[in-house]
Amino acid sequence: MYSFSYYTEKDRTKVLAFMQANPFAMLIGSNQNIPAATQVPFFTDEVEGELVLTSHIMKNTDHHQAFVNNPEALVVFTGPHSYVSASWYTHAPSASTWNYISVHARGQLKFMDEEGLRNILRRTTDHFENNPQSKAAYDQLPDDYIRKLLPAIVGVEIKVTALDNVFKLSQNRDAESYDNIIRHLDKQDANAQAIAKEMAIRKKI
Repeated sequence: MYSFSYYTEKDRTKVLAFMQANPFAMLIGSNQNIPAATQVPFFTDEVEGELVLTSHIMKNTDHHQAFVNNPEALVVFTGPHSYVSASWYTHAPSASTWNYISVHARGQLKFMDEEGLRNILRRTTDHFENNPQSKAAYDQLPDDYIRKLLPAIVGVEIKVTALDNVFKLSQNRDAESYDNIIRHLDKQDANAQAIAKEMAIRKKI
């Protein structure tokens, strides 16, 4: 991971809030040195002092087989990102760069039993549907339909043993350059605007 102390967010609550706000993360494993990855929505919870990630994946896939053989997992949470032109800096020459936010969580993956899988499916639909009367909500689906789906998927749990982050937001730039970057990013697309907003918030802290 690209890591400099001035790009590291020290406030754990902000790191967890970022993970929860960007739940569709990349789950990465390795099967006999062959990498496997998939993107799935994760729940991030603190349970009895431990950080726990939960989700579900398809069985009989390369990523499922990777974790059958090797439980070591890396989950990468990403958010907004944007190109930053060196022409916006007050000092030259200088290199252009990319501003972004990323969190890496490591731990051993464990597969859930059927009850755990049903619980994560219920939680997933409850959270993302945000409507208990939705036809797609777990409790609105016929149990025989759910039973047909269960053999094809499995719930997963990762107790995080290492948590790293990069909040690369031009913290190493002088005040005038920092303001110029915000001003230019705020005129661009949604990703750039989100980075500009985060930079502006940090300027006020």
